[in-house]
Amino acid sequence: MIQRTLSIIKPDGVSRNLIGEVIKRIESAGLKIIAMKMIRMNKVQAKGFYQVHEGKPFYESLTDFMSSGPCVVMVLEGDNAIEKYRKLMGATDYRMAEEGTIRREFATDIEKNVVHGSDSPESAHFEIGYFFNQLEIINE
Repeated sequence: MIQRTLSIIKPDGVSRNLIGEVIKRIESAGLKIIAMKMIRMNKVQAKGFYQVHEGKPFYESLTDFMSSGPCVVMVLEGDNAIEKYRKLMGATDYRMAEEGTIRREFATDIEKNVVHGSDSPESAHFEIGYFFNQLEIINE
């Protein structure tokens, strides 16, 4: 089933010059990038994006971190893209992530784990729409 998912290279990944490495892994996994841009969220925008986590203990530090520097946001498309990208990213806690995953190889702590990806078709729909309009997404 062809799906779309959102990918974010977080501020730690951008500042550590990992953009090319992440993109290389995405493309090598057979996922197609159909939209991409660099952004810098402010605190309000980060809170809006992560509203599903509002009230959780990590919400403030997560939104502080995500608004601390530029991010690269992408729409990925491919067969079972959500599951495929989540496997490529690895577990949120990089210490539990499988060898060879982005987070296992590059994360420095549970928050600075380099990448974000949608966890369901519903969240992918919300997340893609949060950052991209239809003119910015390549539909072939």
